[in-house]
Amino acid sequence: MGGLVSLLIISLLIFFHELGHFLFARLHGVKVEIFSIGFGSTLFRKSIGETEYRISLIPFGGYVKMKGQDDLNPSEYSTDSDSYNSKSPFQRFTILFGGPLFNFLLAFILFVIVGYTGFQSLAPVVGDLQPNSPAIKSGLERGDRILAINGDEVESWKEMAKKIENSDGELLFQIERGGAILEIAITPKVERATNIFGETIYKKMIGISPSGDTIQIEMSLLEAIQYGFEKTISSATIIFQSVEKLITGIVSLDQVGGVVSIFQYTAKASEQGITTLLIFTALLSVNLGVLNLLPIPALDGGHILFVFYEMVTRRRPSENTMTNLTILGWVVLGSLMVVGLYNDIVRLFQ
Repeated sequence: MGGLVSLLIISLLIFFHELGHFLFARLHGVKVEIFSIGFGSTLFRKSIGETEYRISLIPFGGYVKMKGQDDLNPSEYSTDSDSYNSKSPFQRFTILFGGPLFNFLLAFILFVIVGYTGFQSLAPVVGDLQPNSPAIKSGLERGDRILAINGDEVESWKEMAKKIENSDGELLFQIERGGAILEIAITPKVERATNIFGETIYKKMIGISPSGDTIQIEMSLLEAIQYGFEKTISSATIIFQSVEKLITGIVSLDQVGGVVSIFQYTAKASEQGITTLLIFTALLSVNLGVLNLLPIPALDGGHILFVFYEMVTRRRPSENTMTNLTILGWVVLGSLMVVGLYNDIVRLFQ
């Protein structure tokens, strides 16, 4: 069952990505010859108007074949009015950016649904306290529920931690302990910590960890829209940072995952319930959008780079340059896929 859910999720992400390309191409009058979910041998095909819609054998991808544009044959060119090549650089940019844009849009919609329907979050209830920490010196105890900081209500652990990290000087904590409401003054201390990339950072903390209790976060539609926007932006930022850390060597190549990892994690997310699955799908959608914007020929980002070159120089890259860079792009992508698959196999045996 998990494998089927994974396949459906991946197909949904690919469909939305290619739909973005398709709609912007049609908006600018470009003939779309093929709209395919998957690669390889065709399992199903149906022609509607000028476009042939396909479901192909290998489900890990898809493509929109526009008149005058082919990644497998960069030299293909057409000057007909309904071809991709006949459109202005800005129109081609919107067609190329349409795929990643729709991935971000899908993530935004899913995050809004999660926010509006509600989700579980860590409650601001104190678990363990570090010895000699500001919290323990100020009299905070295990099981204390933090209600407010400096008069501002605290709903979740994440919200509380953010207030502490952004604080300046002493904070007045309002807590609930055994049915009584108490106020405790605590001055956060800058401590060494580790971020999600394994880097050493310094931030303000008071020396407590969560108890593990959870609460249900519910939002109005307006709050959910704001939540969806913020989550989409923050998720994209983290993925861009991850790519940067990978390039600079801070994150090692053994952290790269392939299709096996995607299937495994999607299946696990589906077992945790619909909310977890929606969040994971949104993150995958953002990931797909960001990765397709990387300036690698054969990806949308590579083609966008060619379009920007044309905008600046007022001329297209030569056919030879386009062909060689596209081949290089496929080599880079193939190498990353091999690394991801190798890491997946190693993890399976471990």
